[in-house]
Amino acid sequence: MIKVLFVCHGNICRSPMAEFVLKDMVKKQGIAQQFEIASAATSTDEIWDGIGNPVYPPAREVLAKHGISCDGKRAALLKESDYDAYDYLIGMDSMNIQSMERMTGHKAGRKIRKMLEFAGENRDCRDPWYTGQFDETYRDVVAGCTAFLEFLKREGQIA
Repeated sequence: MIKVLFVCHGNICRSPMAEFVLKDMVKKQGIAQQFEIASAATSTDEIWDGIGNPVYPPAREVLAKHGISCDGKRAALLKESDYDAYDYLIGMDSMNIQSMERMTGHKAGRKIRKMLEFAGENRDCRDPWYTGQFDETYRDVVAGCTAFLEFLKREGQIA
């Protein structure tokens, strides 16, 4: 089982988009049973009294436009123990990576990676909270998830 945790600041836009895009991809490829896929936040901005906010409506809408549901998803906070629980902790941008290192006590490397690094790019996944461009973020997420699956194939982790 390959365990993947996508991480962004609030866990209401980019990381849940990545979570549900990858879930959709592996389901369509018939390999969903080989994966555990989730997402989390590096801040409590979207978590109140222990209850996370749902996926931000424009992010939910762009997923729905592509036939992907994220029903029931609520923001959750990254925990130090997630480092040991997951094989890959994939951050959406450089600030997420810094927060992930601080929160888990581990440096970026094999487990902690930036999303678009798998696609051969050193740039951040665009944050639609600030840009308002949810379609652009969706394209970044698809590129990152596609490249991640190609990476896993090259590494012999999936067929």
